[in-house]
Amino acid sequence: MENIQREQEGLTLLGNQKTVYKADYAPEVLETFENKHRDNDYWVRFNCPEFTSLCPITGQPDFAEIIISYVPDVRMVESKSLKLYLFSFRNHGDFHEDCVNKIMKDLIELMDPKYIEVFGRFTPRGGISIHPYANYGRPGTKWEQVAFERLTHREIV
Repeated sequence: MENIQREQEGLTLLGNQKTVYKADYAPEVLETFENKHRDNDYWVRFNCPEFTSLCPITGQPDFAEIIISYVPDVRMVESKSLKLYLFSFRNHGDFHEDCVNKIMKDLIELMDPKYIEVFGRFTPRGGISIHPYANYGRPGTKWEQVAFERLTHREIV
């Protein structure tokens, strides 16, 4: 029972029946919990196939699949808070590349992962689709080199 209470410390959204959906970009909804397996390097992947944002010029909706993969260190992002954070882009105007980089930077600030990558597979508008990819490896560690290798040898499909 003590472990469950400790794990829930600081989590306000998980299990909350009165969830508030923010109308615009809201990084403050992100929450973390402790990684209980810090002795292992492992991947965590989130797939959000229904991401939406707005074109900052026309105000028209953009649709994408956002894939977030990371290697945690001390803290991990709580999935319901991540879902609410991604939903907060729904009325937010940003270019595709900005959305992907903003998501990555917010998650780095939140949990300081060893490695993270964010891939956006935006659906075509005007006959062209855009697939931005951003990644980060903690400087001065092997993950910095992993980031360079994955960025320079990435085949985005």
